[in-house]
Amino acid sequence: MSKKRIGIVGGGLMGMSLARKYAADGHQVTVMEHSAQPGGLATWHDFGGFSWDKFYHVILPSDQHLIGLLRDLNMSDELQWRRTYTGFFVDEKMHSISSNVEFLKFPLLSFYSKIRLGFTMLYASRINSWQHLEKITCEQWLRKISGNENVEKLWKPLLMAKLGPSYSRVSAVFIWSYIKRMFSARDKSASAENLGHVKGGYESVFKRLQQEIEQGSGQVLLNETVTKISATDAGISITSSQGIRQFDHVVCTSPVNVLRNIVDADLLEIHSGKSGERTVEYLGVVCVVLVTKKPITRYYVINIADETIPFTGVIGMSNVVDPDNTEGNYLTYLPRYLLSTDQEMENPDAYFEDAFLKGISRMFPDFDPADILSMHVNRAVKVQPLQVLDYSSIVSRAITCDSRLHVLNTSQFVNATLNNNEVIAAVNAFHAATDVS
Repeated sequence: MSKKRIGIVGGGLMGMSLARKYAADGHQVTVMEHSAQPGGLATWHDFGGFSWDKFYHVILPSDQHLIGLLRDLNMSDELQWRRTYTGFFVDEKMHSISSNVEFLKFPLLSFYSKIRLGFTMLYASRINSWQHLEKITCEQWLRKISGNENVEKLWKPLLMAKLGPSYSRVSAVFIWSYIKRMFSARDKSASAENLGHVKGGYESVFKRLQQEIEQGSGQVLLNETVTKISATDAGISITSSQGIRQFDHVVCTSPVNVLRNIVDADLLEIHSGKSGERTVEYLGVVCVVLVTKKPITRYYVINIADETIPFTGVIGMSNVVDPDNTEGNYLTYLPRYLLSTDQEMENPDAYFEDAFLKGISRMFPDFDPADILSMHVNRAVKVQPLQVLDYSSIVSRAITCDSRLHVLNTSQFVNATLNNNEVIAAVNAFHAATDVS
């Protein structure tokens, strides 16, 4: 294989992990990222005295593609696992549903509903063909399989936590893919949930990725906004805020709407979905992060069955991540998922800080605001596409008209929830199938 100049547009996990593979193949790789640091949704944040993931991430035992990447980066020893606990807040009370015994004692569900819920988890985890699930909403499918009681008292709060008010329009593909991923997070022999993280968070992963890219004669260019991609006799030309560069091959990891604006029309065909005027909607998130002297909760995740609480879940990150990673402080993430077009996304930080503190005080009457060391309001406008009915038919496809230009992005995830394991799986498949010789 001859050495090629490969440009990669986008320095998120997808772009950086693909660049590492091409660098290991002996190619000269250049990653161009418009932000000041790589990572995308997996980037990190300065919380004052320490850095950690900007948004909450954990690794499941079933995330074998992601675990494989960590192994290839010689970071297996830095992958740490911990037994975690799940809470459920309803009617101003907290319930633990962290083991089979606790689940059987869960007072909100009848024994019959618990049997049906167990059947739902097993049944969904065995489904391999997903296309028919695009024709029915999550709620309709769950009512049919799990029954009304399970939907009202368990599934609806879970869906609200992940999707906000838009949950009612999402197809059953979402919950099916979610169950398949989560099913093996529970160690059946121990009847316990085991979740993991990398020591140092995703910052350490991206530093290792960048190190290996640069060791392979590659480079990662930050604050580099790509404005034009075109074909020349010498290859594919990329114009950016820092100048013009020529490559033998270019891989774009940007969303279709971005590609439409930067790629020459004769290089790219955008095939709109079959549903005409329907376009892909995206969920955004406002995530308030509390840095405290003491832990707020013993649970990793608390699902909330109370629509008056302003956030859609409580993520006790320090119940997965040892406080030694965070200078002895405790991290709690409070996400609120909204459509990316929702005007509430534009509210000032103080609005969310005030509302979310009131919510925490309601859920935890013993919580002392004096324990707060700092609060941070992080936002992401486009976290994931909303997998509505017939989602695969409305997704626009970017078809390149030049064998030297390639597209790999998350719009191709039509039958999976967006998570870092799926990203690495897509990168592995793309690298194996795409010829850059």
